[in-house]
Amino acid sequence: MRNGVKAAIVGGVFAVMVGGAGYGAFNIVSAFSGDGGSGDAVKTGPPSSDEVEETTKAFFTAWEDGEAAAAADQTDNAQVARPLLVAYGGQAHITKVKITPGTPSGLTVPFSVSATVSYKGESKPLAYKSELTVMRGKTTGKALVDWQPSVLHPDMKTGDTLVTGEAASPPIDAVDRDGAVLTKAKYPSLGPVLDALRGKYGDKAGGTPGVELAIRHESETAGDTPLVVLSKGKAGKLRTTLSAGAQAAAEKAVKQFAESSVVALKPSTGEVLAIANHREDGFNAAFEGRVAPGSTMKIITAATLIDNGVTSMNGPAPCPADAVWKSKPFKNLKGMQPNEGATLANSFMRSCNTAFVKLIGGTDEKPLTDESLTTEAQERFGLGKDNWKTGIVSFDGSVPASGGPDRAANAIGQGKVQMNPLNMASVTATAITGTFRQPVIVSPELDDRELATARGLSSGTAAQLKQMMRLTATSGTAVKAMSGLGGDIGAKTGSAEVDGRDKADSWFTGFRNDIAAAAMAQGGGRGGDSAGPIVAQVLRAGG
Repeated sequence: MRNGVKAAIVGGVFAVMVGGAGYGAFNIVSAFSGDGGSGDAVKTGPPSSDEVEETTKAFFTAWEDGEAAAAADQTDNAQVARPLLVAYGGQAHITKVKITPGTPSGLTVPFSVSATVSYKGESKPLAYKSELTVMRGKTTGKALVDWQPSVLHPDMKTGDTLVTGEAASPPIDAVDRDGAVLTKAKYPSLGPVLDALRGKYGDKAGGTPGVELAIRHESETAGDTPLVVLSKGKAGKLRTTLSAGAQAAAEKAVKQFAESSVVALKPSTGEVLAIANHREDGFNAAFEGRVAPGSTMKIITAATLIDNGVTSMNGPAPCPADAVWKSKPFKNLKGMQPNEGATLANSFMRSCNTAFVKLIGGTDEKPLTDESLTTEAQERFGLGKDNWKTGIVSFDGSVPASGGPDRAANAIGQGKVQMNPLNMASVTATAITGTFRQPVIVSPELDDRELATARGLSSGTAAQLKQMMRLTATSGTAVKAMSGLGGDIGAKTGSAEVDGRDKADSWFTGFRNDIAAAAMAQGGGRGGDSAGPIVAQVLRAGG
């Protein structure tokens, strides 16, 4: 039995007592006891406004007084809250805490914090806003703070803690490809990216560390997030592949659509030009997302069909109203007219699902297997081997070999396929150049990292894919989004159905001259509706 846990028989009823003073660590299961009063019924239902006020007051008072255990006992998870609250006044060296509650909205209470960070003779003010929610304890019936790390600081997540001391890495002045300084203030989406770059390359950029209050993340690759600088270190210069112009356009574009992300890169080099996210959770889905890419996947599927001799751009790819694979029916988007005489180019530019489902088995002369799509993705497009080294944490896609209905679902970007905008921008770059160039945000010469390689595509396959993408942009499903763009342009739309969600995820990838970009907007609907305008805006800005 764990230390601090005692078992007893009370009046013929089994009870478990967890040692410790807090409500999160003291729990009695008994037919006779509720909130600790003999014979009292355990309260149920949402806490009253009075309970919300009383609970938050007790929590805030204990927090202000540095009574970590008492504050933790006002939460529903004292064992997790206590060490973080201890660290707040301990290793984070935060004192003179003053908490001002705002006007409650139901069970949620906003509040502001003002405090002082002091370390070895240096002191700086700390101020921020956060919020908490009051809930009712399931076993105690007591009103408690629903503990989340964000209660302590809005930028904290599970596994994070606060520390003050010499910075883990020297500061950096990240600059774009032309020497323009990139800051979080000007480019908010780059916040997590710049933190990660500092954590990985700060000691290689020639700087010296200062002293700061920072959020230390559970993942060492994430890099600390500085909150207050007590004494500045010397910043080293870190040159990135980013373009300030493209980044500004990307930041502006994603703000138009919720839960959206975009990546732009140079197909001729693989250099990333822009990364932007507009998400409630602050997650870098542009690089780390793992979701179905919808019909943008048809670029890889079309390459599989061409490379395996199943059909060609001008070869047959009939588009019936429906198709069945392994007893699972597949349909096209509402309003698409069947075309039994369609070519691959026609079915590609209209994004006909049934055409690709019908061909995923190959032909009698040129059969395909469950592994065909996976082989194409890995060997030709460099995806799914978990070996990309972009300079920061990234996911390099997954196209697993799948049997049954999932083989057909994978072919149209559903099923088991997982991608992010970085992956699909790279797919477009490979498709139009024929060469896989692993995306990078920092030159590999800085740390001698070995980049991923792949065979790439034959010139014939690349030419056909590029032409089909051109047709999609000028005559197909991407016309509206790409309208007005000059130069050599091409695109592919996509929408991915998600279980339990009314609207599909919107996907779009395209190119303009030597720029490729891909975007997704989760819950954004059809590809041309949300992700399309994002990509078009970035392509319009150029690199």
